[in-house]
Amino acid sequence: MKKVLLTIALPALVLTSMPSFDAKAVEGLSANVAVSSNYLWRGLEQTNGQSAISGGIDYATNNGFYVGTWVSNAEWSDGMTYEIDLYGGFAGETESFSYDVGFVHYAYPDSADDVDFTEVNASISFGVISFGYAVLADAEGADFGDDSYISATAEFEVASEINLAFNVGTGTDDFYAGESFVNYGASLSKNGFTFGVSKTDLDQDDTRFYVTYAIDIDL
Repeated sequence: MKKVLLTIALPALVLTSMPSFDAKAVEGLSANVAVSSNYLWRGLEQTNGQSAISGGIDYATNNGFYVGTWVSNAEWSDGMTYEIDLYGGFAGETESFSYDVGFVHYAYPDSADDVDFTEVNASISFGVISFGYAVLADAEGADFGDDSYISATAEFEVASEINLAFNVGTGTDDFYAGESFVNYGASLSKNGFTFGVSKTDLDQDDTRFYVTYAIDIDL
């Protein structure tokens, strides 16, 4: 089953449903909580334009390994009310760049259809520029490599504690949205608040604006 909305609209919550990890994190437990006016994942809408609440727990070792889980409400398949992600990997850095390799399993336990899927992913950052690659590893009716997602992000501090970010990505086949697509967006963030805009090149897809507030908690 493709991760495609059963409505026409398609966008992402900067609750971003793709767990990320800080390569400089220290050993121990941490948590995160966020609320957003819309849940967009790679520019694809996950809650039919409604608000979302999410939260997660991570455990990191001091040598770079990490595992975690993340939960949000979601509604893009019959019967679906929530999503739970399980992930793990290894993150590190050198004097020149930081990197992260891992996997994510996206599960939708109450969906009427089997729409769970798993990806393996890698990212690398050089200063303000980051590149990411995720490949479909397992899903009902799909094989390894049947789709992938390639992205690039640039983030700058434009004023004290105010960050401006630009991103572009592409789904290369038809699993995620029923066809290959490109998404792009921009956001401003300060003190946990993010205001952003997102758009895809899919037919009949409107420009989406969202507001998100997120906090991180050391446990």
